[in-house]
Amino acid sequence: MFRTVAAPSEVRPHVFEDLVLEERGPIARVTLNRPDVTNALSIRLSAELTRAVEYVRDSERLKVLVITGAGGNFCAGDDLTEMAAGAWGDANQVMRRVRSYQHMANTLEELDKVTIAAADGYCVGGGLEITMACDFVVCTERCRWGMPEVDWGITPGWGGTTRMARLIGRRMTKEINLLGALHPARRGFELGLFNRVVADDQLDSAVDQLVELLLMKNQQGLRQLKFMINKNVEADLYTAQGFEALGAGLTAAVLGGASVPDCDGIHGWQSYKAGDPEAPIRRRRAAAKDFWVD
Repeated sequence: MFRTVAAPSEVRPHVFEDLVLEERGPIARVTLNRPDVTNALSIRLSAELTRAVEYVRDSERLKVLVITGAGGNFCAGDDLTEMAAGAWGDANQVMRRVRSYQHMANTLEELDKVTIAAADGYCVGGGLEITMACDFVVCTERCRWGMPEVDWGITPGWGGTTRMARLIGRRMTKEINLLGALHPARRGFELGLFNRVVADDQLDSAVDQLVELLLMKNQQGLRQLKFMINKNVEADLYTAQGFEALGAGLTAAVLGGASVPDCDGIHGWQSYKAGDPEAPIRRRRAAAKDFWVD
């Protein structure tokens, strides 16, 4: 991975217990790193993943985030051993934990970077929920995925019913969740959960090629498109068209068309503080501040 950027000396390591976060140039790579338990999401790993995603969110330098798993698997979902031992606490504490995981997934989905899940092996439960919050999902032929929570007597908490229904519809979401089967990679591609299925030894290469192409793009354009698509899918048609119209105006401004004849062209407070009594902002504030206040 990171074939598209320069010297290894540019890699920036971060210290986590169950997760590896690497940076090189504009690319961040998060590796879920509990291979002995198929990268199951323990409380600690989930907290570290939240920290890593928030770190990427706060960086203006990073443009692409790749999430993958160590040891030939993506993620087997929440750590059932930990859950069965009562580590999640009582009903209120479980609800609080699920809301924190929803925060992590929502933050991942809303990043102003392009996100790619690179999935090998098992991609199950919470692991599949991570992929559904990403922009692209590339997986291997041997990848197996599903939502088996029903057979463990639990229910998904942060995407397995909500994002999935928005991606593949309610009928197929019911099939996936109510039956609990583990499906082959190709079925995920056919349903629209995955973008590409590649040979088992081609995952890194395929992701590198995708990253290389994305970094060639107008990054502001990518940010606007992602924002509009994410918001539009949750809105009615006319609200969604409003996002498109505003996006077009922002694009025109970024490309040099920011000067509009009947626009002030300067922040109102800056104009007001200049002290010119004939400045439009001073005249309109004087006219407006006592209007219809009787």
